[in-house]
Amino acid sequence: MFTRMGVMHGILSAFTCLMFLAGGARVWAEEAAAPIAVTAEAVPQAAAAAASAPKIDSGDTTWVLVSTAMVLAMTAPGLALFYGGMVRSKNALGTIMQSFILLCLISVQWVLWGYSLAFGPDKGHIIGGLEWLGLNGVGLDPNADYAATIPHQAFMAFQMMFAVITPALITGAFAERMRFSTFLVFSLLWATVIYDPLAHWVWAVGGWLRNFGALDFAGGTVVHISSGASALACALVMRTRLGYGKEHMAPHNLPMTVLGAALLWFGWFGFNAGSAVASGALATSAFVVTNTATAAAGLAWMFGEWVHRGKPTVLGAASGAVAGLVAITPASGFVGPMASILIGVGAGLLCYMAVMLKAKLGYDDSLDVVGIHGVGGTWGALATGIFASKAVNAAGADGLLYGNPGQVLIQAGAVLVSVGFAFVGTFIILKILDKTMGLCVSEGEERMGLDLSQHEERAYS
Repeated sequence: MFTRMGVMHGILSAFTCLMFLAGGARVWAEEAAAPIAVTAEAVPQAAAAAASAPKIDSGDTTWVLVSTAMVLAMTAPGLALFYGGMVRSKNALGTIMQSFILLCLISVQWVLWGYSLAFGPDKGHIIGGLEWLGLNGVGLDPNADYAATIPHQAFMAFQMMFAVITPALITGAFAERMRFSTFLVFSLLWATVIYDPLAHWVWAVGGWLRNFGALDFAGGTVVHISSGASALACALVMRTRLGYGKEHMAPHNLPMTVLGAALLWFGWFGFNAGSAVASGALATSAFVVTNTATAAAGLAWMFGEWVHRGKPTVLGAASGAVAGLVAITPASGFVGPMASILIGVGAGLLCYMAVMLKAKLGYDDSLDVVGIHGVGGTWGALATGIFASKAVNAAGADGLLYGNPGQVLIQAGAVLVSVGFAFVGTFIILKILDKTMGLCVSEGEERMGLDLSQHEERAYS
């Protein structure tokens, strides 16, 4: 009996232990299954996050790098030849040198601090922070704010070429008379104090003009209005060239100038279409309207001059084409082909009249930077407010013709801010340099020419 009871008790005990172990196994299995179930649900979420994360697109990267090289070619050789042919032969090499050396100077400035000030993390909607000094943190991975499908450094290099050509444009205002040493200091200060903050206002995430709603696809305010307003300050502060208004100061090599204009036209496709920062529909649209506006402006200037002066000139046709390139720049990512024709015709006629008016006003803007870039950039910025359409670029805004007259007022405000900031800032820089270094070469050096007086070289033997 005792034995049977012991056996029964042993069986019950064993059964109880088995049940306990089975229950524990069940609980453990449920607890172990829970994280597996969560992980299973997280898989598609992780895949979606990975799919939406910025990643490099080889086609976009190729287009931006090619566009960067095209914009580089706008400064040297494009602008160097365009300006170099319009000055007198004794200043040809010195004028070409100004464009070429800016490619060196501003490239280094941009890497060291310029890019950080222009596009670095926003500080009060006014300037970029110093976090990206020396390209610290600007690597080869995409940046969601500016370069979602290309390496961040590719975007940096593309914007570098804009920073290079803008002060180079200003050199046309003081051609044939600024000291080379002063020119270097002026350019470095201007790029840092004027260009970098203005680029931040208009293009950077957090910039106050961007938040204000101003549209500038490729540099109407940042590049052309700023250079035009600064050119006016240079013409007013600096003395006129010796013999200005009395001696004939004809271009010494018009074939060189036309070749430069053609290279500018070529490079401008990278300037405008490259600003889409992708190889696709928007870049194509910007490419088409850039060519169309340029052609229309060249024709408008030529026929306007033909009617006004009796003959069309090669210099006029080339200048008209450049005026069209300037005017379409801010609008290139927001307007269609028919609007670009109107923008081009307006640029050709308005810039021609502005250049003709210069002689009556008496200021010495040597190579018509104010008349072409200042007036052309202003017309282009305002025309953007008239002709912009979200059907072309959904990220933009509709303009006056598409039911949004307020966009014209926004564009006008951006123009006034850009003109005022660039003019006053440049005026102050010039006054400081005039007191400390001197702006102009001596009269003897000017008569000798910049080639010999500044570089001890001759463009032509």
